[in-house]
Amino acid sequence: MSPILRRGLAVVVVVACGAAIWWYTRPSPVAVDVSRVARGIVEATVANTRAGEIESCRRARLAPLQGGRIDSIAIEEGAHVRQGQVLMRLWNDDQQAQEAISEAQFGSARKRVAEICTLAANAAREADRQQDLQARGFVSDSAAERARADAVSRKAACETARADVTAASARVAASRTEQRRTVLVAPFDGTVAKITGKLGEYATPSPPGVATPPAIDLIDESCLYVKAPMDEVDAPKIQPGQSVRVTIDALPDRVFAARVKRVAPYVAAVEKQARTVDVDIDFEPQDAARGLLVGYSADAEIILKVHTDVLRIPTAALRAGNTVLRFGNKGVLEERKVDTGLANWEFTEITGGLEEGDRIVTSLEREGVLPGARARADEADGH
Repeated sequence: MSPILRRGLAVVVVVACGAAIWWYTRPSPVAVDVSRVARGIVEATVANTRAGEIESCRRARLAPLQGGRIDSIAIEEGAHVRQGQVLMRLWNDDQQAQEAISEAQFGSARKRVAEICTLAANAAREADRQQDLQARGFVSDSAAERARADAVSRKAACETARADVTAASARVAASRTEQRRTVLVAPFDGTVAKITGKLGEYATPSPPGVATPPAIDLIDESCLYVKAPMDEVDAPKIQPGQSVRVTIDALPDRVFAARVKRVAPYVAAVEKQARTVDVDIDFEPQDAARGLLVGYSADAEIILKVHTDVLRIPTAALRAGNTVLRFGNKGVLEERKVDTGLANWEFTEITGGLEEGDRIVTSLEREGVLPGARARADEADGH
């Protein structure tokens, strides 16, 4: 064998050995999850910073206008009541006795009116008769004058008696009004959520700003809405009428359609919490909220803008600087700069840098997922 041939054979053997060593020692491809760039809907949304809450359009925390011992409770917790129905009474026997006295005085005053005003009418007729007789010369002027004075006096007594009737009627009304201070009446149809106090216990008024529990908590369950705190930075973007998706922790499998009703005109500053703006959200339709409990925690996703039939990728695929890792045809990861449009926590709109059908990496947190790395793909649905 010639020296040249031997040298060529040696080179081939060295190259083959090197290739074999590289083949068996090369890094294994990193496993990555990929998703195809596809067309779909992308929405710009904002969500509440802290848990929102289901609230009732009408809720009354009722307390008596004056303190007293509870004499009767006409309902139970959970009971449905009608507007005007008596819910609770405090002891008011003294007020009832005062009302009885006032009514008796009113009745007496009315009878005195009948008596005094009848005499006044008779006196007026007698005065007229005496004046006629005076004109004909049958009685003296002094007799006719006495008759007229008596008629005027009795008429004044009649008017005084009628004023006494009015005053007695006012005292009766005042007594009844005073009694209403000891009676709790339902201001609207609703459900009794809680009763504080039992028979024989002392109930006290619950003025604003004083931490006194109400005697009865009444809720109108026919009208419910969501009150959600939104970050003050997002508040200018929110307008009444915008569509909302509401989810409730207690019902994780349901999504409720809703709409922004009101944006609070001020920022709430709560100590050690982010500054937020309360947003009131109505269910659509309202019947969809039937059966929900007041106080349920709720999350609201307000839809600010919608783009349909646009290229989109999972938001989790975006890297710093608006770059993605494209899964190349030979399994090598390529860094691509992309232009983006609307985005939310789930999808981001792509306006440049990728084409429909491109595969991009979504498992960026895995070790070894870097530009230029070899990879093997587990493809996910890009829609």
